[in-house]
Amino acid sequence: MSDYVQSSTHNRIGFITLNRPDALNSLSLAMVRALTQVLLGWRDDAAIDAVVIHSSSAKAFCAGGDIRFFHAVGSKPPTGGSALLEDFFTEEYALNHLIHHYPKLYIALLDGVVMGGGMGIAQSGEAARLRIVTERTKMAMPEVNIGLFPDVGGGYFLSRAPGRIGAYLGLTGEIIGAADALHAGLADVFVPSAELPTLLALLRTNPRGGSGNGARAVVNHFAAGFRAQIDPAASRLAMQRALIDRHFAHDSVQQIVAALEQDGDPFAQKTLAVMRQRSPLLMCVTLEQLRRGASMSVADSLRMERTMVRHCFEHGEVLEGIRALVIDKDNAPQWNPPALEAVTPEMVGAFFVEAWPAYAHPLKNLA
Repeated sequence: MSDYVQSSTHNRIGFITLNRPDALNSLSLAMVRALTQVLLGWRDDAAIDAVVIHSSSAKAFCAGGDIRFFHAVGSKPPTGGSALLEDFFTEEYALNHLIHHYPKLYIALLDGVVMGGGMGIAQSGEAARLRIVTERTKMAMPEVNIGLFPDVGGGYFLSRAPGRIGAYLGLTGEIIGAADALHAGLADVFVPSAELPTLLALLRTNPRGGSGNGARAVVNHFAAGFRAQIDPAASRLAMQRALIDRHFAHDSVQQIVAALEQDGDPFAQKTLAVMRQRSPLLMCVTLEQLRRGASMSVADSLRMERTMVRHCFEHGEVLEGIRALVIDKDNAPQWNPPALEAVTPEMVGAFFVEAWPAYAHPLKNLA
């Protein structure tokens, strides 16, 4: 068990606390394994009816995977082939799948930073999930900023966001707040951060919280008192939906950029400026990922992403992106290729070529 993942049970609810505040709860392999162990232990436990996952830090729920670790092990020969790196992504994606199909209510308190791998343990699940955001929520899938793509099931949940919001978020990596998250279907209810201790106390002690439906009722009743404090219909994404849907409906990133260039709207120009900082190749790969993921099951989407991440480290774009962002901190990545015009369909297609025969795929057993 990792020291960074703490667990306890109260009132027939399992509580998981992410406790790596110095790293904004960035996921290590040990943390992925600890989360998997806890959730597997509770999955068939008749004494546990629901799970709550939250953070000990006011700054972050989870900032993603440990990208310094990715760079350290991914830079060693064979490039992109480190056993630890392979284990991390295989086990992280298996954890995402476990949460997605978890048979008990899974409540995530998304206070502070929620990015990358943090989205994977927040967005997984469908009917049996409840995602709580606060005024401090900073949510994003920012992988294109480091030469990666929105993994951890991003091809599944972003492609199912309303309109073209998923493409916008995936290609720009932009950060959104609580109202935007609610509008995009990436959150369910809003609770002020100052009220989270009270909500947790209710779940630990309230007799109605002693079952999955009871815990959901407790949260929904508690959150109802704050509904007037937030209006998803007035969020930035809602206000820009027509522009986003129009421009991000194009079939290629090149066409999206060309359309934005012709639009004098300040939001369009800001979006264009952001995209010009991202990896040209990985933006194109991301758009193809979302197109494919829209018709895939979560298991098939994760299998696709597992293949993609192998190719991404072999190519080296992600290693260069991490170098520029967090190692050397020069914020001057040397993208390969450097310009969107140089990206070819063959370059994009290479990321989707199967890296293993079906019988040997590391996620072959996902149902």
